Amino acid sequence: MKIVSWNINGIRATRVGLKETLDSLDADIICLQETKVTRDLLDEPSAIVEGYNSYFSFSRGRSGYSGVATFCKSSTTPWAAEEGLSGMLCNHTGSIGCYGNTEEFLEEELQSLDQEGRAVLTQHRIRNCEGKEETLTVINVYCPRADPEKPERKTYKLRFYRLLQTRAEAILQKGGHVIILGDVNTSHRPLDHCDPTDLETFEENPGRQWLNQFLGDPVPSQKGDSETGTPPSGGSGRFYDSFRYFHPTQRNAFTCWCSASGARQTNYGTRIDYILGNSELVEREFLDSIIMPEVEGSDHCPVKAVMKCRPIAANKCPPLCTKYLPEFAGRQQKLLQFLMKKENTSGNATEESSELLGSQSSAEGAEISTVRKRGSDKLNGTSRKKNKMGTNIGQGSLLSFFKPDGQKLTVAPEHNPSDVSICKKEDTMPKEYKTAPSAVKYNQPQAAFWKSLLKGPPPPPNCKGHGEPCVLRTVKKAGPNCGRQFYVCARPEGHSTNPQARCNFFLWLTKKAGGED
Repeated sequence: MKIVSWNINGIRATRVGLKETLDSLDADIICLQETKVTRDLLDEPSAIVEGYNSYFSFSRGRSGYSGVATFCKSSTTPWAAEEGLSGMLCNHTGSIGCYGNTEEFLEEELQSLDQEGRAVLTQHRIRNCEGKEETLTVINVYCPRADPEKPERKTYKLRFYRLLQTRAEAILQKGGHVIILGDVNTSHRPLDHCDPTDLETFEENPGRQWLNQFLGDPVPSQKGDSETGTPPSGGSGRFYDSFRYFHPTQRNAFTCWCSASGARQTNYGTRIDYILGNSELVEREFLDSIIMPEVEGSDHCPVKAVMKCRPIAANKCPPLCTKYLPEFAGRQQKLLQFLMKKENTSGNATEESSELLGSQSSAEGAEISTVRKRGSDKLNGTSRKKNKMGTNIGQGSLLSFFKPDGQKLTVAPEHNPSDVSICKKEDTMPKEYKTAPSAVKYNQPQAAFWKSLLKGPPPPPNCKGHGEPCVLRTVKKAGPNCGRQFYVCARPEGHSTNPQARCNFFLWLTKKAGGED
């Protein structure tokens, strides 16, 4: 059984079709984060993919924000599925349950933590390596980011972590196995960061402190390993970081890079995407857990786990499945349906009647057909207005708007139609002279005029580190320098010890008197 997690950074922005993208990942369960699609914007190609059944969680406050989706192959159809961690979004049968003790949360807080579309759960049945049937719950999460300028988002992130832990441990307590995977938005150890800050304060980050207590240490030690970035023992949690279980000392294993600075080219990133499994599952069933940096299309790369167990598919998708949504289940009529001609090949009057059910009457259908024909005629140019003499008045060409009165445009047959010259009607100049040269004659003064009027930007300075032309950037962060422009080295961001990375050259763009640079 194979499972993949990927922050896709927009499900509708894939370079190829979604099915081709999913197939290329070669997995039974594919969990996507940051889909950036709300229910009103979800289209059928994204919701219904041949060979898969899908389960979405949408942001209910902001459009084009957050969102997660889990795609399961038909051979891995879940037995239950649920949106959110709190249970407050569950209004159907086929839910998973096991919410744990949430008394520490206010009702409004629980609602808020599930309003951004950050979690969807699917519950599967598996046959383990010993041939026994067990339950596996997959929790697909897109954890919040702590914005340094918004203290309330830091609190929101930590409360989301707390609710996630409560739910996962409650499901585990009931029996079966649990996998938590997705964008956790925290790099756990210095080994998981390209350029960690002061190591003494690195562990003070609240997100890392939560991971320290949530995750168990497969190989407990009394002393931290400064070489590998392994923290001192104390991880008594019931979950393992599956990647570090198999690759405890691997360096430069990152899953996220800054696209704006080109940091992926120098592998200057962080590892914030995880596949976490309960310890018994990882030790007994996992074969490997890997990172897939070769897969592009997002500022994140996928992560993948391979297990010994095999899925046992349900006979029917649970109610949360996207195909049951009214807009995709056929209960909601679409405008396109009213404009499509339907054929009855069986000759059965009952079938013909059922096809027309919910559509417009035949008279209305005929009217629509007429409108469509008129629109088609207009597009094909077959329907034109006529003047009083009965001749067609075609659509004027763009060139006709640039003809001075008393002049006409002529094109030499041996030249490209774009080589146009202007001459007077009574002009008897031979055709061979009415060619491109004439166009050049008219274009040269215009080009000189526009060049004198629109001066280009001055050449950028060269950076000190490489002697190469810099790039111009603009400050977008709110503050006194917002909107100011500056020059920096054009190379991708990277570690200070990497000679191929960006040097530290920086220069503010200054304005001379008169507004010129």
